[in-house]
Amino acid sequence: MALSLQEQLMKAGLADKQKVQKVKTEKRKQAKQQKKHKLQPADEARLAAEQALEAKKAKDRELNEQARLEAEKKAVGAQIKQLIETNRQPKNTGDIACHFTDGNKVKQLYVNALTQKRISQGKLAIVKLAESYEIVPMPVADKIAERDEQVVLYRADKLESSANDKSGEEDDWYAEYDIPDDLMW
Repeated sequence: MALSLQEQLMKAGLADKQKVQKVKTEKRKQAKQQKKHKLQPADEARLAAEQALEAKKAKDRELNEQARLEAEKKAVGAQIKQLIETNRQPKNTGDIACHFTDGNKVKQLYVNALTQKRISQGKLAIVKLAESYEIVPMPVADKIAERDEQVVLYRADKLESSANDKSGEEDDWYAEYDIPDDLMW
């Protein structure tokens, strides 16, 4: 029969009887205390594995969220492209230049008189599709603006309302002053 590790150590002279007894009593005390307090010994490897698993789950959640946002952005881009392509006005080369801004650059699009009139009345809007510019009806421009406002470059109805707001602010600065009754214009 094989000897236990303690017996082997004692036989080799690496441990004596007192040390073996001391280790046995320590083990017994530890086991008794665990039973009394119902404590589980802290398994450091298990805790480290759980922490690593939680960190991995958090990282996976973050990556999934990024992938979802990216897919959502692609879907919105595809919707905008489809709206523009299905509703764009036919390109007709006109002789009237319609000026608009793209970022901080002034661009121009040549249109005929009827299209220019509809753009200025707010019935048509100019939008950007990839590197080209298209003219679409105003309801379509509203749907595009809901998805991404930067695609809609020129809307006459928005320009008029912002001009009215500014003129109202400019008129209000002198509202505090009394105007004499005998003022002749």
